[in-house]
Amino acid sequence: MRVGLFIPCYVDALYPHVGVATFKLLKKLKVDVVYPERQTCCGQPMANGGFQRMSDHLAERFEDKFKDFDYVVIPSVSCAAFVRVNYPQILDHECQTPKKTVELVEFLHDVLKVKELPGSFPHVVSVHNSCHGVRELTLSTPSEFQEKPTNKIVELLKLKEGITVKEPDRKDECCGFGGMFAVEEAYVSTAMGTDKVKRHMDTGAEIITGSDSSCLMHMQGIVAKNHYPIKFMHVAEILAAGL
Repeated sequence: MRVGLFIPCYVDALYPHVGVATFKLLKKLKVDVVYPERQTCCGQPMANGGFQRMSDHLAERFEDKFKDFDYVVIPSVSCAAFVRVNYPQILDHECQTPKKTVELVEFLHDVLKVKELPGSFPHVVSVHNSCHGVRELTLSTPSEFQEKPTNKIVELLKLKEGITVKEPDRKDECCGFGGMFAVEEAYVSTAMGTDKVKRHMDTGAEIITGSDSSCLMHMQGIVAKNHYPIKFMHVAEILAAGL
């Protein structure tokens, strides 16, 4: 099994350590992972801004870079969901990449079926469920949809020795980021993010974690502005801790 690693723009530009942690984790799990050079944006920001058809050249480039891999792994639920859901709408030919593109947690949980992870993480963390993860990738399934609710992020985190995993009230509610929404409706976005951060803090967690750096970035900005005593880590960083 040969895996191509796609690193989203904002991870590359703002959180490169998340990309490093992802690569390190996959290598530790003996995955034949390759980072194709000269990869570019998947096209999501352009499409979110109302220019989906004009992002076709970015989708074509993604197809060209990753079509020969068995899986494309992305440490971002929004970018993974965009490739899976939007590429068949954007491109006027059959796509190779959407059906084999998976978010990191999906890959570890559903494909590799990881049951143990080395290293400890003796901290209390609160899990943030990004909207794309809940509604398009089903990383978590609320109780109203099945008798026993599941959360793939929680299940993987609990494999780390010493960790305490929490979830906030109204755990499937949006943090208010939403890409362009945070720009066009800044006041509403900030209010939603503030409410979400406070619910995470109410769990007693030291760290808020999740699988999308954009949501974490949005909440981190609110925390920094208000000097709230809580930190942020991408789930890849925690899963790779101590390796």
